Amino acid sequence: MKQLHRHDLFTWSVYNEPLRLDFNSFLWTRSDGNLLVDPLPITASDLKHLEELGGAAFIIITNSDHVRGAGELAASTGAKVFGPRGEREKFPLPSVDFVKDGDEPLPGLKVRELAGSKTEGELALVLEETTALFGDLVRSGRADALALLPAPKLKDRARALDSLRRMRSLHPHIANVLVGDGYCAFRHGGDLLAELANSS
Repeated sequence: MKQLHRHDLFTWSVYNEPLRLDFNSFLWTRSDGNLLVDPLPITASDLKHLEELGGAAFIIITNSDHVRGAGELAASTGAKVFGPRGEREKFPLPSVDFVKDGDEPLPGLKVRELAGSKTEGELALVLEETTALFGDLVRSGRADALALLPAPKLKDRARALDSLRRMRSLHPHIANVLVGDGYCAFRHGGDLLAELANSS
């Protein structure tokens, strides 16, 4: 796993050839139990690193298309799994606790629900008010810009942008943006998010 902009944040990735970008998973190490976000199937070397960092006590899945390797990791680690309340009736993974907008499943981690994406109530996460984590709705195909999930998967662009503007207003101190698909944005990530949210 690679360390990110904070000593307690890590990522591992798988390159997607058709889309020509990385699919990313994230690890937040915590004294009260580590959190995985949208975990991909994990290699032996990354699993060893995860174990060295204390394993996983919690997993958050931002949308049903990002279940990825969560089931296997939950089974092997005993991690408690959280998913989006908007998909409660048809979520493909059993034994999930569902979270909604405004919930704080772990201290310092706020949940925001997004509209207009390909699944109902996709989750975004805000870590200690400075780092935003997105699953599918926000992505990046290049290192200096953020973009929305492209059509035809994007259901409603106007509602999606409204969600991002709301999130930005509720969390004005976001400086870093981590995305499930593509390049993460550091230092000026909040500015790039605002630019995307205010696009037409």
